[in-house]
Amino acid sequence: DPPRPSPGDTAVLAGLYGPAEAKLSKELPDRTALEVLLRPKVGLPGVLERSREQQLRQTCEAVVLGVLHPRTAITLVLQVLSDAGSLLSCCLNAACMGLLDAGLPLCSLFCGVTCALSPDGTITLDPTARQEQDARAVLTFAIDSRERKVLLSTTKGSCSVEEVRGAGGARGRGAPRRGAGPTPLCLPQMQQCLVAAQRAADTIFQFYRDSLQRRYSKS
Repeated sequence: DPPRPSPGDTAVLAGLYGPAEAKLSKELPDRTALEVLLRPKVGLPGVLERSREQQLRQTCEAVVLGVLHPRTAITLVLQVLSDAGSLLSCCLNAACMGLLDAGLPLCSLFCGVTCALSPDGTITLDPTARQEQDARAVLTFAIDSRERKVLLSTTKGSCSVEEVRGAGGARGRGAPRRGAGPTPLCLPQMQQCLVAAQRAADTIFQFYRDSLQRRYSKS
């Protein structure tokens, strides 16, 4: 049998250009103008790529000290080389490494972690594409390195009405009614995924440090 893909087979190449002179139409008088471009492996960017570009840009803007480079432009290009699952978190990590490598001033680092919630409630970190398809819900978090705060959270999926009742106790006003169908992912499950993602973030931040140390070490 051919080897099964793993999330480690997902690869994104990051290239950063700037700070450089900004076009007059994009120039901001009080900070740098940050643009993120996400290129798929094949074909042209679509609606999904445009949505993720906005998410990535907002995350980068939360940590880049853009006030130090007013009236300039920074362009971050992310090229997807392979997608075996957890693509958004891989893009987040590539974006942060790109900012680090370029030497831009940052108030903190960030990393991306994807969690898949299986039908039996099991949480899988860095799921493969197949695990994402089979999951009842998939969540991706961008977490900062200083206080482990959430800079970005995306959720796709739902949980059953019975699970909401079980998590919320006795039904009160505004609680789901019998036969109401699937509801958004309930809070306890999101909290469990967030705690798991915050723990996994420690490993990613250590990877950042080790990578930089290897690159700039004299030995």
